[in-house]
Amino acid sequence: MTQPPDQPPHGAFGPPQDQPPGDRPPQDQPPGDRPAQAGGFGPAPQTPPAQGGFGPAPQTPPAQGGFGAPQPPAGPPQQPPQPPPGYGYPQQPPQPGPYGAAPGPYNYPQQPGPYGAPQPGYGHPPQPPYPGMPGAAPGGPFGGKRASRKKTALITGSAVAALLVIGGTVFAVTGDGDGDGGKKKPVARQSDDPKDSATASPTTSGGADPENLNEGRRPGEAKVLWYKPAPDAPASGADAPGMWITGDMAVKAAYKQVFAFRTGDGGTAWGPLALPQKICAVTPQKSADDKIVVAYMNGGGDRAKCNQLQQLDLRTGAKGWSTEVADGGLFDSALSVELTVSGKTLMVGRSQSGTAYDIDSGKKLYDKKKYGAACFPAAFAGGTNRLIQVASCGAGTAREHEEIQELDPATGKVRWTQSLKKGWEVTRTYSVDPLVVYLTNRDKKAWNISTLTADGKFRSEVKVNEKFAPRCGWAVLERELQGCQGVAVDAGMLYLPTDSTVSANEIVAISLSDGKAKWRVKSPVDRPMAPVKVEGGKLIAYVRPSYDAGGQVVSVPVTGSSHRTTGLLRNPQGAADAEDTFYDGVVDWVDGRFFISSGRLSGDDDSKEKLMMAFGN
Repeated sequence: MTQPPDQPPHGAFGPPQDQPPGDRPPQDQPPGDRPAQAGGFGPAPQTPPAQGGFGPAPQTPPAQGGFGAPQPPAGPPQQPPQPPPGYGYPQQPPQPGPYGAAPGPYNYPQQPGPYGAPQPGYGHPPQPPYPGMPGAAPGGPFGGKRASRKKTALITGSAVAALLVIGGTVFAVTGDGDGDGGKKKPVARQSDDPKDSATASPTTSGGADPENLNEGRRPGEAKVLWYKPAPDAPASGADAPGMWITGDMAVKAAYKQVFAFRTGDGGTAWGPLALPQKICAVTPQKSADDKIVVAYMNGGGDRAKCNQLQQLDLRTGAKGWSTEVADGGLFDSALSVELTVSGKTLMVGRSQSGTAYDIDSGKKLYDKKKYGAACFPAAFAGGTNRLIQVASCGAGTAREHEEIQELDPATGKVRWTQSLKKGWEVTRTYSVDPLVVYLTNRDKKAWNISTLTADGKFRSEVKVNEKFAPRCGWAVLERELQGCQGVAVDAGMLYLPTDSTVSANEIVAISLSDGKAKWRVKSPVDRPMAPVKVEGGKLIAYVRPSYDAGGQVVSVPVTGSSHRTTGLLRNPQGAADAEDTFYDGVVDWVDGRFFISSGRLSGDDDSKEKLMMAFGN
């Protein structure tokens, strides 16, 4: 393996944030650190919080959620400006970084990196990591020695209050290994009538505004085009994963149903479609011909598994093929699955294996199982025509490590393999094409963010001393590599929001070539903003609402010398409260309209909880 060049460690980048809001261990921090504050893009709390992210997903959601829920601890505070070296941290003897053995140029304490040489820390110092979740502290996962500086990582996103944590360890629940070895065929079924509806569905008709959210709109403000109340959910809450905008339809899954609304007026496009049990996973992407797959539980009891797959056509609402995901064997249960789409391939990941299907026909394509020296597939990420596999190798031995592989989506053939150093785990993928990964080392409380080339070689590592706050979903029994929002990537840049809860923050553009910050742009108002996507040569960002102003959608040129925000949409003040209560909110900007939906339902019948809102001119 070709070793990447020596690079300095840098921290405070803002890893995915989805740690539980429990007690935090003592932190070794330099003098002058202020207390940790909330991070991410949740709404302004009523009292000074110690919270972060766009909103956790606790079992009993609080009064406000998502882009508005109380958040878990935001990790270490930002540091006041200090003279170099070490960006203001106490100097330590130079130590090898994550990719090798030579000290970095900034004399910044380095921790072992994943590939085997000195490199800067990948992300923002996380909280004490939990297996399979974002970890905590600077350092690279590709090689080097342990550093003496430790910080606690920012883990925003859904709160992981439901984690099975004992002694700092998450215990995965295993199955009984009585599967059929993946031989069960998809069941060809007649497509259901898209107009079949279930009880307790959103009932607000298209164009209706019963809460008068548009009343008193100010000059220049857009309007609420439509909104939908959340369906009934258990008092303990329910998942509402995914949101797909396609053509003139907005499709949303919630609890046991899938809804489709017309984007212009919110009228019912088809459905809602009812599933026998609660939805437990969805494909975050859709296929090129607008197909998705939804996974639901095989029962309602405590032993139920997330192993039932149903393909849906977003255009018509027709149900396509369906099948049951077999367990992979002992310790490889389909209790929880991860779904991803690459081209026409659907990959269903279990805890130690994966099965690929043709998303159009449901035909099984191949299995990804144990290989080499006890290597087991642990997680997958897909996009465009790329399929990434993360494998855990040699568990419990001196050769224990993880490997990143790119697979041919159609055949499963391995295109390249990149090994990490022992102790490093791939926790998130900020992007698949180009591949940008966030890694953690639980033992060393270290983190790292790296970019890999198209052939799997190390390309660069982030070198920005900043605390960032992308918002990532919670992952308990699986990693959910693609569960992050508030981060955007194009061919040359990584865009990340600095950490702030209630005041203006910045989005920093970081070069994928060298990991350095190239430019930054401040929020146009005294509220934080986060990247949504890059399109048409512009970065699209969402500015969070405040108590006296609605949210905003802005654009920023990604080329040239000027990187100022231009307003695209200013949501009405009358809807600010409603806009700020979407729990674990999912957002998108499509064809001049802004969409926001809940990622989890609270189940509180008195809260007037909303499932989705659309804004436009």
